[in-house]
Amino acid sequence: MKTLVTGGGGFLGSHLVERLEAAGHEVFVSRRADYDLTKREDADRLFRDAQPQRVFHVAGEVGGIGANRANPGRFWYANLMMGAHVLEFSREHELDKLVIVGTVCAYPKFTPVPFREDDLWNGYPEETNAPYGVAKKSILVGAQSYREQYGLDSIFLLPANLYGPRDNFNLKTSHVIPDLIRKMLESRDRVVLWGDGSPTREFLYVEDCVDGLVLAADRYDGAEPVNLGTGDEISIRELAELIAELTGFEGEIEWDTSMPNGQPRRSLDASRARALFGFEAHTPLREGLERTIAWYREHAGAVAPA
Repeated sequence: MKTLVTGGGGFLGSHLVERLEAAGHEVFVSRRADYDLTKREDADRLFRDAQPQRVFHVAGEVGGIGANRANPGRFWYANLMMGAHVLEFSREHELDKLVIVGTVCAYPKFTPVPFREDDLWNGYPEETNAPYGVAKKSILVGAQSYREQYGLDSIFLLPANLYGPRDNFNLKTSHVIPDLIRKMLESRDRVVLWGDGSPTREFLYVEDCVDGLVLAADRYDGAEPVNLGTGDEISIRELAELIAELTGFEGEIEWDTSMPNGQPRRSLDASRARALFGFEAHTPLREGLERTIAWYREHAGAVAPA
């Protein structure tokens, strides 16, 4: 099948491209250097060049709490426009299937744990990442509207926080796991972490997420959003202690409580994905972290500077 992966050169996208190519698909990889999907003319050119039957919309402008606080307008605009353009040209090219990757940041700040898809609209997202989360939620509305009016088979998936080899280890924009790994491998005395360590998160290994995307593309055709997760919740403090153990860090962990914690708790109910298309995450957090740390040790010299 001729398959387009937007953001195919990025963290999640590169793993997805490898899986699709191994399965025999003809994959067209969209990278921002070649196609700026915030621009309509670039999105139009991409679809004309790729002529896809199926699209995985993985591209996004993302980052940790610091990046979200520094770029709220950009994150809202870029993610909204990319999604809108992909929807419109998917309609024009009469795709067989559009798979859209959403974000757990779309959930309300005080969603009951575990997060269930029916709670998605029961409040406003946590403030530090609300522009990004709201933009992604708007794409869900667009996908459902295009399905209703034009018959576009578009599905919307909500992965838990991702991690794994090839993650973004740039300390200015990284998420918590690569941030912790890099800091603890590069500093032997002290690392300073934001907040007080009490918030909880659920982490999904990137290869497990790819499993979910591929299964959903083949087996799910519904309008309702679907979570992809493990159901396992860990506090940021416990995560920091685990990564310290796995990296051999024996220095001091200092918590800067003047900085934000982010959303108080995050953990997903993935029962809908299991029921609808047989998704199960298989990689325990410790094992996934060991693989990620090993990858970073091998490739640290090629990672962007802090």
